[in-house]
Amino acid sequence: MANGWTDKRPMSPHISVWKWHPTMLSSILHRASGVVLYLGLLKICLVLAFLAAGSAGYEKMSGLIFSKVGAFAFFVFSGIMVFHLLNGIRHLVWDAGKGFDPKLANIFSMLIILAAAVIAVLLTCVLVGSFT
Repeated sequence: MANGWTDKRPMSPHISVWKWHPTMLSSILHRASGVVLYLGLLKICLVLAFLAAGSAGYEKMSGLIFSKVGAFAFFVFSGIMVFHLLNGIRHLVWDAGKGFDPKLANIFSMLIILAAAVIAVLLTCVLVGSFT
């Protein structure tokens, strides 16, 4: 860049300039979780269509839904959904003008990630326990 760069104004910071911190990770995960939730809801609609097709559709899907793969998919989807919800609440707090202190924001980011994982484990244990 130094070869042809003649503008004296500073360049925008590049990702290599920034140090990674929990708030940055939380922001990136929030955007990615929104995309995953969109795709996951499309799959849920497909599963519901199979279930609405009657007993034949239910038989096709029940083996997948109630398998270990289905439990893992539920764990991942519920974890992403809970994370997105909690992080959305954090954004609402920010919209109110609160929680901008960098240390506090980093702590809340880590707590949200941890809470989403714990809640996903609890939800999965309840789901698996109710079907076994």
